[in-house]
Amino acid sequence: MSVSPLSAHAVEAGSGLAIEGHSIDYIPENERHAKLSSQGPFWFLGNFHFFTISIGFVGPSLGLSALWTLLAGALGIMFGTLFMAFHGSQGPEMGLPQMIQSRAQFGYRGVILALMATMFVFVGFNVVNTSLIMNGLEHVFGIDPTLVAVTVVMIGALLAIYGHDLMHKAFKWALLATLPLYTLVTVALMFGAGRDGAAPASDLGFSWIAFATLFAIGASYNISYAPYVSDYSRYLPKNTSRWKLIAAVFIGASLSGSWMIGLGAWLAQELRAADALVALNQVGSSLLPGLGNLLVVVSVLGFLPIIALNTYSAMLTLLTGVDSIKKITPTPRARVLSIGVISTVLLTCVLSLKGDGIALLNTFLVLLLYFLVPWTAVNLVDYFFVRKGRYAIPHFFTPKGIYGAWQLRGIVAYLLGFAAMVPFFYIFDAAANQEVFVGPLARLLEGVDIAWLVGLVVSGLSYYLLSRSIDLAAERRVIDTLSERDMLAMTEQPSEAGR
Repeated sequence: MSVSPLSAHAVEAGSGLAIEGHSIDYIPENERHAKLSSQGPFWFLGNFHFFTISIGFVGPSLGLSALWTLLAGALGIMFGTLFMAFHGSQGPEMGLPQMIQSRAQFGYRGVILALMATMFVFVGFNVVNTSLIMNGLEHVFGIDPTLVAVTVVMIGALLAIYGHDLMHKAFKWALLATLPLYTLVTVALMFGAGRDGAAPASDLGFSWIAFATLFAIGASYNISYAPYVSDYSRYLPKNTSRWKLIAAVFIGASLSGSWMIGLGAWLAQELRAADALVALNQVGSSLLPGLGNLLVVVSVLGFLPIIALNTYSAMLTLLTGVDSIKKITPTPRARVLSIGVISTVLLTCVLSLKGDGIALLNTFLVLLLYFLVPWTAVNLVDYFFVRKGRYAIPHFFTPKGIYGAWQLRGIVAYLLGFAAMVPFFYIFDAAANQEVFVGPLARLLEGVDIAWLVGLVVSGLSYYLLSRSIDLAAERRVIDTLSERDMLAMTEQPSEAGR
């Protein structure tokens, strides 16, 4: 079988520092060079940073003690991680980015509905991430925020352009740098470091409302990783153990998320902290002169791969969206151009939003998570309970395949789930310290947000019932006729049907 220039470039990328050749196309089995052992550390670092620490501040702000905040956050994180871990198993089994696979449930063009939500989440999280770095470095070192923003966005873009292999290496290096320092901070806090005579908050205890709120925040935080995971597991060999991969993702993301939320809660309770980087600087400086500054620098450097993570997945989402409208060839040039566009939008947003704008964006991201929940329910039900992992991969790349341009089952299930969530919405504007929208059932629950749970159940159950009319036997007959040659031919070359 002849090898296209795109495939040859992808092989080169696996053996040295070169731009990744693949994006939204199928990863041939002979190029699946990733290792299962990399997944646990990769997703451990995904939550092992000061953004997750800031989630721990929420508990004490609601009157919840550090211990109860740790328990609520850990339980929520573990619940949300279940969904992202199951999504991760789709990568090696299909060799595709997450959102391409969603065409089976929503259709070649219908998937744009889910793409819009995921794109805003990727870019939005990076706006918040970059802003946190800007504010932290300005407070600790007095560095110009604009310079910080440009540098952070450029580094994230470069890592995303080089792609999968370099990003996995960057995550490994970042983990090796941050793990000993965060361990030191955690142990030091247990012995009272950083307090400087300040009395810890004494009015903290337990509240079911606060506990449920922290659980929901933790769960939705890791559910928001669902559109990412198979993007970074699709280079694993096809015969990778599904359950070992699920376990690796679950353990990695759950441990770090629980640790960081607990650390944040302790910082808020004992030091009355409100800024993660400032608090880390305070603790480090109390231990050794200059250690605080080192903690801040390493924390920021260790966070840069997270910026790249969002940029990379945003690139895959953008290319999928463009391809759903007009068929494209997923060349390295296309990935560079799309990352350039995404980075420009990101930088514009970061430099435009000041002060209260960031708090408003956080509110906006909560709303966007509502859009992701019905999607993850539909996708997982289809994968594990309806089609059970069997898909005609070349048919993802044409609107005239067996999945069609529009799949009403997935779209209807998505809309039903979203509609069921609305009465449970609880949207709070932190900037103005006021409620934006509170559904009648959320009001009865005193503001506890369980909309995401309602969306999961209604969308998943609706899709399962609607999918009973799918002719799975006919689909399997099509799948059984496909070969590796068919997959490469259709996923790498523009088809007439898609022009």
